[in-house]
Order: sequence, then structure tokens, then C-alpha cells
Amino acid sequence: MRRSNLLLWGLMLLAGAAGAQGTSTPLASDLIPKPLSCTDKPGAFTITPSVKLHAPSQFKEAANLLAEKLRLSNAIARSSKKASIVFLEADKKDSLGNEGYQLSVAPSKITITASTLKGATNAVFTLLQLQQLQPNMASIPCTDIKDIPRFSYRGMHLDVSRNFMPVNFVKKYLDMMALYKYNTFHWHLTDGPGWRLEIKKYPLLTSKAAFRTHNRWRDWWSSPRKYADEGAPNAYGGYYTQDDAREIVAYAAKLGITVIPEIEMPGHSEEVLAVYPELSCSGVPYKNGEFCIGNPQTYTFLEDVLKEVMAIFPSTYIHVGGDEANIKPWQECPKCQALKKEKGLTNEHELQAYLIKHMEQFLKDNGRKLIGWDEIVDGGLPADATVMSWRGEAGGIKAVQQGHDVVMTPGETYLDAYQSDPTTQPEAIGGFLPLSRVYAYEPVPAALTAEQSKHVMGTQANLWSEYMPTTYQVEYMAYPRAIALAEVAWTAKDKKDYSDFQRRLQHHYRLLQSNNVNYYRPSNSVTIAALPDYERKQNQITLTSEQYKPEIRYTTDGNAPTASSQLYDKPFYTSGKTIVKAAIFKNGEMQGEAACDTTNYHLAIGKPVTFNTLWSDSYPAQKEQTLTNGVKGSLTYHDKQWLGYLKNFDVTVDMESVQPISSVAIRFMQQPGPGVYFPSYVEVQFSEDGKTFTTFKKEVNTTPTNDLLLRFKSFTFDCGNTKTRYIRFIAPNVMRGYMFIDEITVY
Repeated sequence: MRRSNLLLWGLMLLAGAAGAQGTSTPLASDLIPKPLSCTDKPGAFTITPSVKLHAPSQFKEAANLLAEKLRLSNAIARSSKKASIVFLEADKKDSLGNEGYQLSVAPSKITITASTLKGATNAVFTLLQLQQLQPNMASIPCTDIKDIPRFSYRGMHLDVSRNFMPVNFVKKYLDMMALYKYNTFHWHLTDGPGWRLEIKKYPLLTSKAAFRTHNRWRDWWSSPRKYADEGAPNAYGGYYTQDDAREIVAYAAKLGITVIPEIEMPGHSEEVLAVYPELSCSGVPYKNGEFCIGNPQTYTFLEDVLKEVMAIFPSTYIHVGGDEANIKPWQECPKCQALKKEKGLTNEHELQAYLIKHMEQFLKDNGRKLIGWDEIVDGGLPADATVMSWRGEAGGIKAVQQGHDVVMTPGETYLDAYQSDPTTQPEAIGGFLPLSRVYAYEPVPAALTAEQSKHVMGTQANLWSEYMPTTYQVEYMAYPRAIALAEVAWTAKDKKDYSDFQRRLQHHYRLLQSNNVNYYRPSNSVTIAALPDYERKQNQITLTSEQYKPEIRYTTDGNAPTASSQLYDKPFYTSGKTIVKAAIFKNGEMQGEAACDTTNYHLAIGKPVTFNTLWSDSYPAQKEQTLTNGVKGSLTYHDKQWLGYLKNFDVTVDMESVQPISSVAIRFMQQPGPGVYFPSYVEVQFSEDGKTFTTFKKEVNTTPTNDLLLRFKSFTFDCGNTKTRYIRFIAPNVMRGYMFIDEITVY
């Protein structure tokens, strides 16, 4: 043992003893993902420089990995009698499967039992996670664990095309994946913003297509989208040499992780066609983003690339993308149309499927399998293709019903969405995906039978890097949400419990900190939610926070809360117009700022609405009840409280009798990133008979469409004391995007 390691052990023991004061010691029952069974026991195993490991030949790699991670040199013993950490091969009756394991920690001995190297490696990372949760990392609490994963595919994706990530960070990304039992790294290596893998036969892919003219993706996207020569002063980008990629593949394999490379086709290929324009339908650089399917050179190029890719990546699967291709160039291309006619294809989706089927056969001939995004379903799936369902679950369900394996990865797994109030966060692509929603995701759709559900291989966390220019931002978006999805992918469905997950997660912040992960810190904000009670004609108020079991104090008189204000312990009711203010307190001090919301059980709640124009089928919310159910929409239009419109909005509220009203309002959302806009104006009309309407007032929107922040706007109209029965709202949609409306209020 080197002197530096002896010093390290001393520091671990001292730091652990100091850190443990006043802190509960995490147990095996605090692990994430939650094991199949876990029994905490008294006592602890102490890691010292004298610890020895022993393993049969099939588990040597796992034993060496554990020794390396624990910084134990010369730790492998020839005999199990001299070892305090022992690997054992499981009996068949143990039923541990391909990735299961048993882990027993006693004060004097640790025993790891598995049927395969994968299972033994999973046990190693359970042990390492348990160690890193401790204030004193030299002391591991005693336990007996039996653990088997629910799904065979537990993936994390990383887009390095939009922003290049260095090799050392990719390794760190893999380290964190392994600690949380992810076993597949989906590496998105090619896309319009940059090609990231050295292909020796096509050097322009890295000498030019790997670099662009602008650092910020948004700036490049709004520019002419040109590429730059490697070595140019302002070139931005980078690429992995084949040796770099092999190094990462080998590193991942040691951690029990398979790397699946993604080489985009036939769309998202602007960078390729800028430097090899003869492969596009036009033959002109910077004009097309889709390969020419009718050009034989396309197949030569793709096969050449995949040959070099397969020489680097030993994975069974090769991902070919297949998403978001623009069919217009194929419709206008003589070569594509000639191929379409020759093969008897009826549309361009089948034309794309022709290319995908060709590549599937090529991969199959080379002992590999094709996986692609769910667009590959549209024109007919190749016989042995696997589908990654991202446009919701419909594509995955369709593929399963045709007998194909799928990985379910819809919006609930897209960690590039906002995880907290977007007005408080760095710019992201849009949407709202808090930790609780990630944890609630169920990868097996209810539409599948028990037999069909066997085709659901698992799920995957996706990180697209448009708005992640640095490795720090990638980590900020990934964690702790990736920890939640890890439990979704590993733990048996009936053992999941969000409140228990929250409790366990509190211990994992120490682990993230010790690994220098720039994770998202839970907000001190309080969310005030009002739910109407239709019988009492009052609002039930709920106060929540991202903090675990916070001390929330509130007022209902408009005054700011103090440390002596009412303590929130359960939902409460308000009558009429009430100003609720709430804040988190700790040791008598307010944490952050007080939240404020005005609640009122208004006159339109429960009133019927006539829809003169209908909502989009994609965002029906609560349909006819949405606009007068008294429930405000949250920060996301996925919460089923926001009606989505792609056309002009025109509805009429029937107040059921002529009565005086003092004001009316209607609330909209704007978020230009995903194409959500305010209307150009809102017009309010009144009628007593429901037939003849008179325009009362029109309010023009003044928020610019290039304001990229999430905005909410209530178009409010002071009516004095106008008498009416029918209130009509007209809002034109002129932006070719969505309008989202959550509530009409009348006082």
C-alpha cells in the first residue's frame, strides 16, 4: 500500500467521524434503486488497507473493479479463507437471472453471490453506492440484499452533436450511470450541428462537419448554419478519434455498461450533406438534411460508415435514428421517385422504410441488430428491428402489437425539459418535468396484454444538449431526475413509493456532492394550489414544495408570513376572494421568498361552455369542463388543465341567467421554444339571448413572440356592473403554433 493511500484512509476515517456528528447513518434501505428485498442489520464492515478480495475466474473483473474503486492495491487473494470480501457463483435455485445478485455485509465479511459477471458487477455498485452514502466511507452498514432488475434495458442517452463533451466527462457520466444501475449508454454521435466520430474513409466528416461557425446552438440555428474547417480560429466543435471511442467503450464495459452508437439516417444529416453534397437529392451543399434514398452512393456511404462503427462498438444494437425526416426532397427527386416506382412503394414513408430495411439487413448480415426512433414504424418495420418510442407511446404500442421489442422513452423521460419553475431556471427546450413526474412514469402501457408487455425492454433518460453548452449544465439537467428514472427501470412496480423515494433521496445529495456532480438543488419556493369544492362552494388550498418535509407557514389576510404564522399541516379551505401567502421557514428564518396567490370561487365555476371551435385532439385537457372547472393550469401544458388550440379560439359561457358581472378574464400561456404563443388579441362579447352578441371590448396582446421565456397572461376586462347571460371569447391564432387556455373567470 502506497503512503498516499494510507494517508487517504486516515483522512476518510477522520472526516467520516466528524461528518457523522448529528447525522443519521444511511442504511441499505436507503439505496436507490430500491432492491427487491433488503434487511438492515446491526454493525458495520470497516474498509482498511488490509482488506483482501477473492473471486472465481468468471468474477475476476468485478473483483478487480471493486479493488480499484476502493483503492485497494494488491487486494486479490488466492484463497477465500484469507479474504474478507468474497465473490461466489450462485446455485441455480437462487434464481438470480442474468443481472441479479445477493449481497451480504457482516462485520467481518462481505459476500457477493451472482450467476453472471453482470450480476456481480451490479452487486459491486450497490456496495459502492452504500459506501458513498456514508459520512464515514470506511464503514459500510451490515445488510442482506437480494436484487433482480425489472427491465433488461436501463438506458441513459447523451447528445454530443449539439455540444461536444470531452472524453473525461463521458467517463464521469458512465461512472454515475453505473452507481444507479443503468446498463446502456445511448451515444448520439451525429446530427446537423456536428459529426462527432472519426471515420477514416470520409475525413471531411471530422475535418469540417465536426465544427461549426457559432458556439451557441441557438445562434448557429438562427444563422445560415454553416460549418467551419478544423483549426479555424472561430471553429466550434470537436470529435472523438476512433481510439477515443474505443477507450470509452472499454471503460463502459468494465462498469457493466453497453455503448450503443447512433448514426443518424436518413434525416438529421445536414452536416454530412454539406461536405458530401452528392449524397443529397439536390447535390447542392447546405440545401438538404436528408440522404437521397434513390442514389446508390447513399448506401455505399452508410455501409462504409457502419463498417467502421461496428469495428469500434461491439454492441448488439446500432441505432440509426430515423426520426423527423423531411419527405419533400424525396417527393421532388427523380432518383427517389424512380426507386419508389420500381419497388412499388405507395408513399415516401415506405421509401424511408426501404432504406431502413436495407440497413437492417446489412446490420443483420454483420451480426448486429437495428434500433431506431418510432418513425421507423410508419412505413413498415423491418422484421427484426427494435423501436425506441419517443413520440408518446403510440409507436411503441404499435410495434409491440406487431411482435417487436421496444424501449419506451416518451416525454416523461426527456431530461432536457424544465424541472422547476421555468422563470427561475436556465434556458431549456421547454416543457415541465419535475422529479415527481419522472418517478411516476410507468414504461408498460396499460393497452398491452401481459404477453405483449414482455416486449417492453425498458426505458431510457434522454438528454438533448441544445441548451446544455457545458458539462455542468448536463449534470444539472440529469440529476436528480436520472436517479428517479433509475428506480423506474430497476425496481419492481409494486415496490415503488414516491414518499419513500424522497426520503431515501435526501441521503444521495451527499453522494452527488462527493462525486462533484452539479445537480439541481431543490427549490425553497412554495406552490399554492386551489381546488374547488363544488358542494361547499369554497376552494381547498394545498401548499407543496420540492423540499422534503419542509416547515411551511402561511397567512390568509394578505400579510407576509412570519415564523409565528399558521403552520401548514393539511389542506385548508378559503371562502370568497382570499390572498394566500406562504413560505418555508428553518430555524425561525424564511427560506427564499414568500409565494402569493389570490383565490376566489368565481361565478363561472361549473357553468356550461359552448365550443364554437374545437381544441386539438393532442391536448384535450378536461374537454368541455376545462375552462370553467375552477382549476388553474400548472407550469406545463401536459398537466391536462390546458386546452390546446391550433386554430382560432371561439367559445361562449352560459351564466344560466342574466346577472350583473364586474369583470371577466381568460388566461393563456406563451413559450415560443416549443411553439406556444399568446393570441394576437382577445375579444369579449355579451348577449342576453345567446343569439345576438355585442362586442364589449378587445384587448391586444403586447408580449412579443420573440420573448423566449415562459409567460402567462390573463386578458382581464373590467365590466363595471354589466348585466348579461352569455359571454363569448374570441382569440385568433396567427402564429401557426399552439394556443393554450386553462381557465375563464367571472366575478
